Amino acid sequence: MAVVQDVHGHHDHHPSGIMRWVTTTNHKDIGTMYLWFSFAMFLVGGFLAMGIRAELFMPGIQILEPELFNSFTTLHGLIMVFGAIMPAFVGLANWQVPMMIGAPDMAFARMNNWSFWLLPVAGALLISSFFVPGGAAAGGWTFYPPLSAQGGLGVDMMIFAIHILGASSIMGAINIITTILNMRAPGMTLMKMPMFVWTWLITAYLLVLVMPVLAGTVTMLLTDRHFGTSFFNAAGGGDPVLFQHVFWFFGHPEVYIMILPAFGVVSEIIPTFSRKPLFGYSSMVYATASIAILSCVVWAHHMFTAGMPAVGQLFFMYATMLIAVPTGVKVFNWTATMWRGSMTFETPMLFSIGFVFLFVIGGFSGVVCAIVPIDIQVQDTYYVIAHFHYVLVSGALFAIFAAVYYWLPKWAGRMYDEKLGKMHFWLSMIFFNVAFFVQHFLGLAGMPRRIPDYSLQFADFNMISSIGAFGFGLTQLLFLYIVIKCIRSGEKATDKPWEGGSTLEWTLPSPAPYHSFETPPVIK
Repeated sequence: MAVVQDVHGHHDHHPSGIMRWVTTTNHKDIGTMYLWFSFAMFLVGGFLAMGIRAELFMPGIQILEPELFNSFTTLHGLIMVFGAIMPAFVGLANWQVPMMIGAPDMAFARMNNWSFWLLPVAGALLISSFFVPGGAAAGGWTFYPPLSAQGGLGVDMMIFAIHILGASSIMGAINIITTILNMRAPGMTLMKMPMFVWTWLITAYLLVLVMPVLAGTVTMLLTDRHFGTSFFNAAGGGDPVLFQHVFWFFGHPEVYIMILPAFGVVSEIIPTFSRKPLFGYSSMVYATASIAILSCVVWAHHMFTAGMPAVGQLFFMYATMLIAVPTGVKVFNWTATMWRGSMTFETPMLFSIGFVFLFVIGGFSGVVCAIVPIDIQVQDTYYVIAHFHYVLVSGALFAIFAAVYYWLPKWAGRMYDEKLGKMHFWLSMIFFNVAFFVQHFLGLAGMPRRIPDYSLQFADFNMISSIGAFGFGLTQLLFLYIVIKCIRSGEKATDKPWEGGSTLEWTLPSPAPYHSFETPPVIK
């Protein structure tokens, strides 16, 4: 890919002070705010997780009363999904998508600012719900009725927060779709776009499809709670299982919304550090699209024990297993990209290989949960928790870490400390597996999820899991230190710090100028 570019078009006139951040329409500033917000929420969600694991360190009720424990599990899930993982990927999209397609900024710059500033409001609602009478929502992050129809003010605050977060997501997604379809540099056809841009285009379509469904679900819940409707109330002719269907029609594509951008990140990093192009680019694009389409027809695999006709169970079982095919294509392509490449193992590459390795474990346990007779045994046990943390922590979160290490030199113009980065990787990798691998055994032995107390035979594995979780949590403070140290005093980064980087952002100076590609680059 030859790039011709007018480098003299950069005039760095940018505002300063607090109003720069409040009123900014610059995609880089907004991306930065998304990333810092998501890290703050990650620390809050991590604090809740530490509370959960501290309570489960030993049998008996130690620290948290059962009601508060239930609020901790509920808010931990909501804050990690809607406050940490999703905003982090939107932040990466804001920073990288315009630079990777040669655009000057996002299509709707003011809407971009608005979609960010909705987030702190929603985050504040969720956190402050702990301090209202009756406490925070306590019905699990999926807030099934009848529990969520009965809670106090905390549940209403959660519903409002979800509405706000959904509005933010829809605006962000529309912005990303418009930017990618209308603002690519001359000569960049769709099939020449970097994989990260492709995965975000497909993710954004998924968001526009399913976020309104979530809005509908929580609105029905709200009218059930306050306006006398009976959508989910059996006494009034409604059906609580209807909630599960509508919720999971959002909720299953949602888990792919959280993993597809991770696939994109890893598809950028592995070719860079293998020093060869991505193996099977077009099959990667089609696999991503297939995953997105299939993700919309598998929602009821979350409901195998809710009472479903056998033909329904069979359909959802087979459809779920079918998703393993395009996912397998991706894993094969990543492996084939590394095969006989001149590989080096800098921190972004370590996190990407860790991602592939552990994500495959999470994928396998997902196939296990897809088999109806097995799922009936492991449903609502710690096996399911082990499964989705392998997908969302060693999946989505590891990919976010990889992306930050990979692009930080371009963002800050400085290099992070490689030794500390590798230490962060190995500590995260070890503690993650100590925390979550044993949960498979707990689940197979029958330990239910979302309980503050448990019988004696589960004590040893729970203690191991809690030690791993505390280790993993503390390790993330090292990550914060690495990033701050890099921004403040890292050594100067070159324009192209990674030898194998081939996408457009590496043609820009480091740190990336406030306004990039005022003259679009021509791709030949």
